Parts: sequence; structure tokens; C-alpha cells
Amino acid sequence: MKIIKLETNYRRNLFFHETTNIPVIPYSSEIENKIINIYPEITYQKIIGFGGAITEASGYSIKQLPLEKQTSFFNEYFSKNGLNYNICRLPIGSCDFSIKPYSYSNKSDLSDFSIEKDKKYIIPTIKQALKLNPNLKFISSPWSPPKFMKSNKKLIQGGKLLDKYKITWANYLTKYIKYYKDEGININYITVQNEPNATQEWESCIYSPEEELNFVVNYLYPTFKNNSINTKIFIWDHNKEKLFSRALKEINNNNALEAIFGIAFHYYTGDHFENISLTHDSFPGKLLIHTEGCTGYSRFNPNDEVKNAEIYGHEILGDLNSGINAYIDWNIMLDNKGGPNHKNNYCNSPIMLNSNNSDYIKNLTFYYIGHFSKYIFPNSKRIAYSKYTDKIEVTAFKNPNNSIAIVLMNKNDFNYEYNLCINDFIIHDNLDKHAIVSYLIDI
Repeated sequence: MKIIKLETNYRRNLFFHETTNIPVIPYSSEIENKIINIYPEITYQKIIGFGGAITEASGYSIKQLPLEKQTSFFNEYFSKNGLNYNICRLPIGSCDFSIKPYSYSNKSDLSDFSIEKDKKYIIPTIKQALKLNPNLKFISSPWSPPKFMKSNKKLIQGGKLLDKYKITWANYLTKYIKYYKDEGININYITVQNEPNATQEWESCIYSPEEELNFVVNYLYPTFKNNSINTKIFIWDHNKEKLFSRALKEINNNNALEAIFGIAFHYYTGDHFENISLTHDSFPGKLLIHTEGCTGYSRFNPNDEVKNAEIYGHEILGDLNSGINAYIDWNIMLDNKGGPNHKNNYCNSPIMLNSNNSDYIKNLTFYYIGHFSKYIFPNSKRIAYSKYTDKIEVTAFKNPNNSIAIVLMNKNDFNYEYNLCINDFIIHDNLDKHAIVSYLIDI
């Protein structure tokens, strides 16, 4: 049996601290207390993987680094020795984390359609990532249709897609997928709209459930089929408090069962893990992907590394245990201000530029994400567990090679002992306060 343990403990200055000499004792019925049971024979959902978003802001920030640091940066995320990222989110056109607003076309016949703007920062970033992981998957999201297609004639401040441009918008999204394919980039999934329930000061567009359903079933899905596009369509792509009710209103439609492949969501309005479970249980054939979350400067203390990291850890643990298939963070990199962002909507990212752009800084969130992405491999299946206390947060997975990945997190001010029981053996260990540990066990 081979056991590898990783520990990240900010207080003790440990980051991915690896231990291999883990003592193992045979299972004994006399050991009854402080037990965390792992049940590899009970399996749940399959995992696509973990990743982050490649925005113009990310690409721009990466380009500010010296070349050798750029190489190091890509290894941090996309190599097998790094975070092993295997799925990324891409904006379709501009978003708030773009240097300036833009669309690929401003003519109703789309004769001027061009992704040239993306070729400066976004596409080069993607191609560098693909060199390290050729199996990288992509989910793309529009923040707004072009101005001429919208009721308010603006990219920003909400507005709606005009009926007369629904087929044009479907063709626009089809062109995006084809043009990216020509660049060697396969868009595996697409969401209808980023945050369709939010009127923002940056790029945004509003869809009611009925409007989103109508667009998918009568315009987008048929256009994809007519153009032999296999990109799968996701709805919602907004916060979890309405995840289940939105899914009920859209996927219960018979025509939607074929057209809608899954539901995407963000985390900004709280846990609502029950909504994930309800959606998973009600629509077991549909994928669930967390597509965005960050610790933004407007909501959290940027200097509180432990709190920010534990927000991430708690979210990933809760999402995984509730049935998600993939977890995608927001920007993979930003400058030292949390941008660039053309609306000053700054936030944290796991890796950020230092003040003079000579190097990058890894925030604690980087390590907390890695405690999942480094050991929970694509196509792994979540497995069952039981635990003696709610003070330790737990998840466990069986990888395709039958190794077992386990993550334990302690957000509390006290240490906790535990007996980790798997099959006929026990690992006795201690989880330090405000620490996270991962085990990879080859049984």
C-alpha cells in the first residue's frame, strides 16, 4: 500500500507539504471513537475536473511577466506537477475582466465577424495551456450580445435580446465555435448567458426562464444541429439560490431534455448545497458545473488569506458532496490590483502579479484548490463516507486507477484527532486548526 499525504497549513508555513511515511494499523472493532469511514464500494457522480477562467485580463497579466516566469506560471496550473487543471471557462466577447468592451460583429448580417481581438491575449494563453494538457476542455459564456441585438442598445446594464435577432445571435455563437475550431480550440460546452438574472454596470443581458428555454430549444440547439456542432448547451450560469427552481422551469419541458445538457452556477449568494442536491437528484442525466467564484475585494478582506482560502475549500467540498461534475474558478491570473477590469470590479485570483510585474504571487486559495485538483483525477467517482464530527469537512473519490483521494479541512480554532478507516486498515492522524490535508492512497 502506498499513501501520500499533502498538508497546507498557513500558520505553520506548510504549502503542499508531502509526507509518505504514514503509519497504518489493521482495523480493530475496539476502535470506535473519532472515526471517519470511507466506503469505496459506494459511488456517486463522475468528475470532469477542475480549472479556472482565461479572460483578457488573465492573458494580459500573464504577458507582463518575463518569459521564464510565464513558462513557470503555466506549469503551476496545467502540468501534472502543478494543479493539473483540465477545464477552463472562456468569455464570448468582452466581460468586465476585459481591457475594453468589444463584440465580434457589429453588423446584422455578421459580415464583419472576427475573433481577432481574442488573438492578442486569450487565444495565445489557451494555446500555451494546451501544450501542457492537450486534453483541456472548454466551456464558453457570453456576457452580452452585440449592442444592435439588444433592447437597450448597450453591452452593459442588462437589456434583452430582441426577438428579431435570435437567429442572428444563434449564428453568431455558431461562428464563434467554428472560428475557435479553426484555431485548434474545441469548445466542449457553452452557457446561454452569464448571470441572466443580473443587470450589471458591465456586460450583461437578461433572460427569464421562458426566454432562455425558447432561445435554446427553438434557435440555438437547432442551429448547432444544422451546422454539425456538438458543443453541449448549459443553462442558468448564475447563483445557487435559484438553481433548482430555474432547472424545474426549463428542463421539465419535453423539448428541453435533448437540447439542454446541463446547468451551470456561481456561488456568490451562499451555500445552497441543498439546491445542488435537489437539481442533481431531479435531473440525474444533466451535468452540474460550478463556473465562477472568487473572493472579490468588495466583499472580503484581501489580506485575510486563511478566510479567503477556507471560503474556497468549503465551497468545493460542499459542491462536490452535493453532486457537481466540475469546479471552475474565476480568473487564473490578475495584476496586483485585481484587474485589469474596465469597470473597476476588482477581485482576487489564486495567482497575481507582484507590484513591479517581475514575478507572480501564489495566494493561499491556489493551494486549497490544489488539494482537490492534484489528487481527484478526471473520470473519478465520488465515494461515500461517514464522520464523527461536523468540525471536519470531508470528501472522497475513487480515481480511474482505483486509487483513493480524500480531502479533509478544519476551519476551526482547535485541532481534531481522527481515525481514517478504509476497508481493513486505519490511518490515525491529527488535523491541525485552519489546515487542509489530502491523501492519495493506492490500496
